[in-house]
Amino acid sequence: MSVAETTAVAGRVVVTGIGVISSIGVGREEFTRGMREGRSGVSPITAFDTTGFAHANACEVVGFEPGAWISRTPVDRLSRAAQFSVAAARMAFEDAGLDDADQRGKRYHISIGTTDGASRELDQLTELELHGGPESMDPVLARTIPSGQLATAIADELELADVEATTLTTACSAGNYAIGNGLDALRLGEADFALCGGADAVCRKTFTAFYRLGTIAPDCCRPFDKDRQGILTGEGGGVLLLETLESALARGARIYAEVLGYGLNCDAHHPVAPDQDSISRCITLALDDAGVKPEQVDLISAHGTGTKANDVTEARAINAVYEGRPPRTVSLKAMLGHTMGAASALAGAACAIAITESFIPPTINHRETDPDCEIDCVPNHSVPAELRIVQSNGMAFGGNNSVVIFGAYEGETR
Repeated sequence: MSVAETTAVAGRVVVTGIGVISSIGVGREEFTRGMREGRSGVSPITAFDTTGFAHANACEVVGFEPGAWISRTPVDRLSRAAQFSVAAARMAFEDAGLDDADQRGKRYHISIGTTDGASRELDQLTELELHGGPESMDPVLARTIPSGQLATAIADELELADVEATTLTTACSAGNYAIGNGLDALRLGEADFALCGGADAVCRKTFTAFYRLGTIAPDCCRPFDKDRQGILTGEGGGVLLLETLESALARGARIYAEVLGYGLNCDAHHPVAPDQDSISRCITLALDDAGVKPEQVDLISAHGTGTKANDVTEARAINAVYEGRPPRTVSLKAMLGHTMGAASALAGAACAIAITESFIPPTINHRETDPDCEIDCVPNHSVPAELRIVQSNGMAFGGNNSVVIFGAYEGETR
C-alpha cells in the first residue's frame, strides 16, 4: 500500500472470521439460514430434571459435535460452555483463512464473556453428590474449572504462544464487553489478532433464578409484543476474529464488517431493573466513539429480552437518542432465547452477517407490538436491506450496559 493508503486504514478494525454455535444453527452458514428463515430454537429442557416446574422450555443447542472442532484439548475436560467457546473460536480462526502458521510470531488477544461459566457442571456435581458417589463425580469434577477456562482453553487449542486471554463476567452484556476489549487491543497496537465473543450453557441455577423472578415465558419469547411474558434461557457461543484493516488488506482476507466503536457504562441503579437514561447514555457513548450520527444507523439489534420492563425501557431509551425516529429494531432472542454471556456475541455475529448478506433478521413469535415500545421490530419474516451501520445493544443486571457499532466495509480487498 502507498503511504496515503496506509494512513487511510490506520487504526481501523474489521471482522474477518465468524464462529457460531446456536440453537438455530451450528456454524456461520447454518446460523445465517436460521436467521433468514426465522427459525425458533425452542424445545423442552433436557439439560436437567424439570420436575416441579409448571413450564420448562429453553433454546438448547442440538447437533453440536465438539470433537469436530476441538482436536488438541480433551473434550471431556471442558465444560459445555468452554466447548462452545473453543469450537466457535476454531470456526472463526478457520473462517478468517488462518492456519497454524499464521500464529507464529503474532500476538493474540482473547476475550470471552460469560454469565454462568461451568455452572451446568456444578449443577450436575450437586446431583451426583446427592445421588451418586465419588466415582461418578470424578469425571464431572474435571470439567468444573473456573470460568477463565473459556478463554485459556482457546489459547491451548490453537497453540497460541503470545497471547493475552481474559474471561469477562459482566453477565448478559459480557459479549459486547469482550468485543470492545478486543477492539481496544488492536487500536492500541497490543495485538495482531483478537478472538472475541461469549459462551454459556443452559443450567438449572440460572433457569431457576429467572423462574423465581417470574420472568420465564411459558411457551416462547415475544420481544416487544403486547402479550409478552418473559424470557427463555438459551445457550451457545459466538466468536469474532478481529484484525486491523491494514492486516486484512495485506493478506487479502474477506471482510464481513468494520467495528466502528463501542460504549460501556454501569449505573448500579438496581440489581435487576434497567435504567432508561443510562441505556441512552451508553448508546450515545458508542455512537460518539464510532463517529456516527443517530440518523446514519440503519438497524438496531436490541437486547430485547421479552420481559415487560426491559422491552419498554430499552425502546424508550432508543427513542430518546433517536428523537422518536428509531431505525428498525429487532430482537434475536425471539429465535435464540437469552443466551446470557453469549447473547451480544451472537448478536455481533448476526450484525456482521446481516451487513454482508444484506438482510434484516426478524423478531419472530410476534402478534401485536406493545404501543409503549414504539418501534418497528421487523415481525416474523426477514427482509432484504442494504445496511451500512448497525448498532448492537447488550444489557445486564446491575446496570452493566454495552453497545457496539458495526459498519459495512466499502473499500476494496487486495
